[in-house]
Amino acid sequence: MVRVIVTGGGTGGHIYPALAIAKGLLARDAEIQILYVGIRDGMEARLVPEAGIKFEGISGKGLPRRLSLDSIKVIGSSVKALWETKKILRQFHPDLVVGTGGYVSGPVVLTAALFNIPTLLHEQNALPGITNRILARVVRRVMVTFPESMMRFGVKKKLELVGLPVRPEIGHVSREVGAKYFKLRSDRLTLLVTGGSRGARTINQAMIGVLAYLAPRPDIQVIWATGKTTYLETIEELKKRAIAWERPEWRVLEYLQDMPEALACTDIFIGRAGAASLAELMVAGIPSLLIPYPYAAENHQEHNAQALVQAGAAKIILDTELDGERLCKEVEGLISQPKLLAKMGAAAQTLAQPQALNKIIDLCMATAWH
Repeated sequence: MVRVIVTGGGTGGHIYPALAIAKGLLARDAEIQILYVGIRDGMEARLVPEAGIKFEGISGKGLPRRLSLDSIKVIGSSVKALWETKKILRQFHPDLVVGTGGYVSGPVVLTAALFNIPTLLHEQNALPGITNRILARVVRRVMVTFPESMMRFGVKKKLELVGLPVRPEIGHVSREVGAKYFKLRSDRLTLLVTGGSRGARTINQAMIGVLAYLAPRPDIQVIWATGKTTYLETIEELKKRAIAWERPEWRVLEYLQDMPEALACTDIFIGRAGAASLAELMVAGIPSLLIPYPYAAENHQEHNAQALVQAGAAKIILDTELDGERLCKEVEGLISQPKLLAKMGAAAQTLAQPQALNKIIDLCMATAWH
């Protein structure tokens, strides 16, 4: 019986790919034993058991950017995490350890490599995280999402371009079904706007200006997820500016749970540049206006966005340059050029890796049995 430890944490960007790999392994072989190792009080401690995967927590948190008293505490916690990892490895006896990044990958993957247990990494972003850059030297193989990240690892022979797993529904819902789901028309150009689950105040404020511009254009449809924390203030601002937001061609929502349906009827995406979102846009073949989150670790979202811009699949607006006027100008430029939109959508699809999960599971299996 094959035993696999999957590890990754800190943010959903590391946790969800790790969960996708865990579920993909179980789908390939129900006899495989999976253990997810994460930070005891991290997001993963809640999300992993909810997904029905066995979870074991260890100590620790990421290193602060500047040296301080906190740094000493973190180093102490890291040493403890190494001892806890050693204990888990001895008890579980894994045949393979797969890390997807974030602080927790460090002690788990490093200890496994030192014990000569086969190890793999998956890097989601165009700019690899510091943990994965360090670990790349000790693991068997490094799986990457973007070709751009390959030049940033000093271990070219270990690299494998696999992409990032996306939900199986992405790209398999028809435009008609997607439009019907939101009670919209399938024959009209549709914008999809989102700032993530928490919302993005700068995007929302700029979008208010875009709605004012689109008010006399019932031929343009909008699905806009403001985020739960910023929904009420966004609605108040729309009312203050006398913009009638409850109309047949607009959907202003707190949160968007039904992304496969939304992407199915979308012609232009406006939002952040997280790796998971971009992977879905590529598979769905959707042009995008990307506004990278400026506080992402090592500014990795801007590097992700640039990968799509260079391929001709997206345009970028920096958060510091974003306002209603700038966003209106970019939206107007795209909706007035259907040929450009079609070209950008096709470019997005050339970057897609719809078989990402199968490629990852193949590599996991080959490494565990090697």
